Amino acid sequence: MTTTSAKTENPYLYGWASTDEIREYRRNNKSTKKIDKRVTLKEAVSRRVNQGDYIVFSGMGSVRNPMAAVYEIIRQNIGDLTVAAKGSQHDWQLLAAAGLITKAEIAYGFGDEIRGLCPASRRAVKNGTLEILSEMTNAGFQWRFSAAARGIPFFPSRTALGTDTLHYSGAKVIEDPFSGEKINLLPACYPDVAIIHVHRADKYGNCQIDGNITLDVELAHAAKKVIITAEKIVSDEEIQKRPDLTKIPYFVVDAVVEVPYGSHPNQVPYQYSFDEDQWMEWLKASATDEGVQEYLDQYIRSTKDHYEYLEKVGGLRKLRELENIENGTLPHPTVSTRGAIK
Repeated sequence: MTTTSAKTENPYLYGWASTDEIREYRRNNKSTKKIDKRVTLKEAVSRRVNQGDYIVFSGMGSVRNPMAAVYEIIRQNIGDLTVAAKGSQHDWQLLAAAGLITKAEIAYGFGDEIRGLCPASRRAVKNGTLEILSEMTNAGFQWRFSAAARGIPFFPSRTALGTDTLHYSGAKVIEDPFSGEKINLLPACYPDVAIIHVHRADKYGNCQIDGNITLDVELAHAAKKVIITAEKIVSDEEIQKRPDLTKIPYFVVDAVVEVPYGSHPNQVPYQYSFDEDQWMEWLKASATDEGVQEYLDQYIRSTKDHYEYLEKVGGLRKLRELENIENGTLPHPTVSTRGAIK
């Protein structure tokens, strides 16, 4: 079955493609040759993120999200995007608030965890600028990416049977040929582009992540295009000293960008903590559409690049403070929440 015919038959099927089409794409667009993939952030976004793409971001919650790349998408005004909202938050919510993400497949997507629900993206749904395409669990999304990474068309599961989520997930129910019981098949998900923020990478795209890797290994193997933003680009020799830390191999990566503090105002474990002051500014701004636009204009649209953005949010003094909070030499400030807004 072709991708087009499958989509016609199943109205909740998004991000899926036939395995033969994906194999053909990878034969034509991926290579095992070690080539220098370093580019600027502006180049990576303009060349790899297209109007109408199905996009997914790294991290979980507000940890290790590729925020610098999100800001660059906003600067370039690349829109009509569909997102896999599988657990990361601030990245896609900013894009939805900017009117650039117009469709979403949802697992956990509308909360900022302890900070409270995100009114900007919720308003987008209510006013019709953001369409919810399908629903599934976080586990369901991971299994969809796992199937795609392995080059198989679906992932078998039983978890959604008997739930409304099953109906809206794009999954199908069949009879297990071994037990005769019902089983649901979650369709593989092949995003057009995955943007993944990591601790270190070499110029070829070998990536190391310290701490929780969330779904990022699966995303890197599932997506058609992979942009890596790294806190630091290191030598190939440095990567080879600790091969056990290399989670994403070079041959799935299309572009590598060095972006220090590339997850700000969010956390990169062992590097820097959350910027609670900046988070409070966003929480206050996101209460109204006018506030959202003022925030985007002040911190993103008016800055030419990520380095100018970093200067605007406090520069080196603030960044060193966030590093010291993360390494424990400064106490963690009170977490910014919507309930604390006066």
